[in-house]
Amino acid sequence: MNNKEMNQLQVLELKASGKEHLTSEEIQLRNELEFKRNKQNITMRLTGDNKYYNAFQCWHFSQHVLENGYGRYKNSKDNKDIKSITIYNSPYGAGAMSELSSGGTTNLFSFNSQKEALAFIIGFNVCLHDLREVTS
Repeated sequence: MNNKEMNQLQVLELKASGKEHLTSEEIQLRNELEFKRNKQNITMRLTGDNKYYNAFQCWHFSQHVLENGYGRYKNSKDNKDIKSITIYNSPYGAGAMSELSSGGTTNLFSFNSQKEALAFIIGFNVCLHDLREVTS
Protein backbone atom coordinates (compact mmCIF):
# COMPACT_ATOMS: atom_id res chain seq x y z
CA MET A 1 0.00 0.00 0.00
CA ASN A 2 1.54 3.29 -1.06
CA ASN A 3 1.43 6.68 0.67
CA LYS A 4 -1.34 8.01 -1.61
CA GLU A 5 -3.62 5.13 -0.65
CA MET A 6 -2.77 5.51 3.06
CA ASN A 7 -3.62 9.22 2.88
CA GLN A 8 -6.88 8.43 1.07
CA LEU A 9 -7.79 5.94 3.78
CA GLN A 10 -6.99 8.44 6.55
CA VAL A 11 -9.18 11.09 4.89
CA LEU A 12 -12.07 8.65 4.56
CA GLU A 13 -11.63 7.50 8.18
CA LEU A 14 -11.71 11.10 9.41
CA LYS A 15 -14.78 11.82 7.34
CA ALA A 16 -16.52 8.68 8.62
CA SER A 17 -15.68 9.43 12.25
CA GLY A 18 -16.98 13.01 11.89
CA LYS A 19 -20.48 14.17 11.20
CA GLU A 20 -20.28 13.72 7.43
CA HIS A 21 -21.88 10.75 5.71
CA LEU A 22 -19.94 8.67 3.21
CA THR A 23 -21.40 7.98 -0.22
CA SER A 24 -21.68 4.37 -1.34
CA GLU A 25 -18.64 4.85 -3.61
CA GLU A 26 -16.62 6.22 -0.67
CA ILE A 27 -17.71 3.31 1.54
CA GLN A 28 -16.64 0.81 -1.13
CA LEU A 29 -13.30 2.63 -1.59
CA ARG A 30 -12.71 2.68 2.18
CA ASN A 31 -13.48 -1.04 2.44
CA GLU A 32 -11.07 -1.89 -0.39
CA LEU A 33 -8.32 0.34 1.04
CA GLU A 34 -8.76 -1.18 4.51
CA PHE A 35 -8.63 -4.66 2.99
CA LYS A 36 -5.45 -3.78 1.11
CA ARG A 37 -3.87 -2.40 4.32
CA ASN A 38 -5.00 -5.39 6.38
CA LYS A 39 -3.68 -7.89 3.82
CA GLN A 40 -0.16 -6.43 3.60
CA ASN A 41 1.41 -9.09 5.83
CA ILE A 42 -0.80 -12.01 4.73
CA THR A 43 0.42 -14.38 2.03
CA MET A 44 -2.60 -16.71 2.19
CA ARG A 45 -5.52 -16.33 -0.17
CA LEU A 46 -8.63 -14.81 1.41
CA THR A 47 -11.88 -15.18 -0.53
CA GLY A 48 -15.60 -15.22 0.03
CA ASP A 49 -17.86 -13.23 2.27
CA ASN A 50 -15.45 -13.31 5.23
CA LYS A 51 -12.34 -12.02 3.45
CA TYR A 52 -12.66 -8.50 4.94
CA TYR A 53 -13.30 -9.89 8.43
CA ASN A 54 -10.41 -12.37 8.26
CA ALA A 55 -8.01 -9.74 6.91
CA PHE A 56 -8.96 -7.37 9.74
CA GLN A 57 -8.48 -10.12 12.34
CA CYS A 58 -5.02 -10.93 10.95
CA TRP A 59 -4.07 -7.24 10.93
CA HIS A 60 -5.30 -6.80 14.50
CA PHE A 61 -3.30 -9.85 15.63
CA SER A 62 -0.18 -8.57 13.85
CA GLN A 63 -0.47 -5.13 15.41
CA HIS A 64 -0.82 -6.63 18.88
CA VAL A 65 2.24 -8.85 18.42
CA LEU A 66 4.31 -5.97 17.01
CA GLU A 67 3.39 -3.80 20.00
CA ASN A 68 3.59 -6.41 22.78
CA GLY A 69 5.58 -9.38 21.52
CA TYR A 70 4.58 -13.04 21.48
CA GLY A 71 5.83 -15.91 23.62
CA ARG A 72 9.47 -15.44 24.50
CA TYR A 73 9.92 -12.58 22.02
CA LYS A 74 9.18 -9.25 23.65
CA ASN A 75 8.52 -5.90 22.06
CA SER A 76 8.78 -2.84 24.26
CA LYS A 77 9.83 0.77 23.74
CA ASP A 78 13.46 -0.08 24.51
CA ASN A 79 13.80 -3.54 22.97
CA LYS A 80 12.06 -4.78 19.83
CA ASP A 81 12.67 -8.48 19.19
CA ILE A 82 10.07 -8.81 16.41
CA LYS A 83 10.61 -6.73 13.28
CA SER A 84 7.70 -7.97 11.12
CA ILE A 85 5.09 -10.72 10.91
CA THR A 86 3.84 -12.78 7.97
CA ILE A 87 0.73 -14.92 8.13
CA TYR A 88 1.12 -17.67 5.55
CA ASN A 89 -0.48 -20.72 4.00
CA SER A 90 1.60 -23.51 2.45
CA PRO A 91 0.96 -27.06 1.26
CA TYR A 92 2.19 -28.24 4.67
CA GLY A 93 -0.08 -26.01 6.77
CA ALA A 94 -0.68 -22.43 7.82
CA GLY A 95 0.70 -20.21 10.54
CA ALA A 96 2.53 -17.03 11.44
CA MET A 97 6.22 -16.35 11.01
CA SER A 98 8.12 -13.42 12.45
CA GLU A 99 11.26 -11.74 11.25
CA LEU A 100 13.44 -10.98 14.24
CA SER A 101 15.49 -7.84 14.77
CA SER A 102 18.54 -10.08 15.18
CA GLY A 103 18.14 -11.13 11.54
CA GLY A 104 16.58 -14.58 11.95
CA THR A 105 13.04 -15.83 11.52
CA THR A 106 10.88 -17.99 13.74
CA ASN A 107 7.45 -19.61 13.59
CA LEU A 108 5.07 -18.10 16.11
CA PHE A 109 2.55 -20.89 15.52
CA SER A 110 1.56 -23.36 12.83
CA PHE A 111 -1.52 -25.45 12.10
CA ASN A 112 -2.57 -28.09 9.61
CA SER A 113 -4.92 -25.81 7.68
CA GLN A 114 -5.72 -22.19 6.94
CA LYS A 115 -9.06 -22.58 8.69
CA GLU A 116 -7.39 -23.65 11.95
CA ALA A 117 -4.88 -20.78 11.81
CA LEU A 118 -7.62 -18.20 11.22
CA ALA A 119 -9.68 -19.70 14.06
CA PHE A 120 -6.68 -19.36 16.39
CA ILE A 121 -6.13 -15.72 15.36
CA ILE A 122 -9.80 -14.84 15.83
CA GLY A 123 -9.89 -16.61 19.20
CA PHE A 124 -6.71 -14.79 20.27
CA ASN A 125 -8.30 -11.44 19.37
CA VAL A 126 -11.52 -12.29 21.20
CA CYS A 127 -9.51 -13.15 24.32
CA LEU A 128 -7.66 -9.82 24.05
CA HIS A 129 -10.96 -7.98 23.73
CA ASP A 130 -12.46 -9.79 26.74
CA LEU A 131 -9.34 -9.14 28.79
CA ARG A 132 -9.54 -5.42 28.01
CA GLU A 133 -13.21 -5.40 29.00
CA VAL A 134 -12.47 -7.04 32.35
CA THR A 135 -9.50 -4.82 33.20
CA SER A 136 -11.16 -1.51 32.26
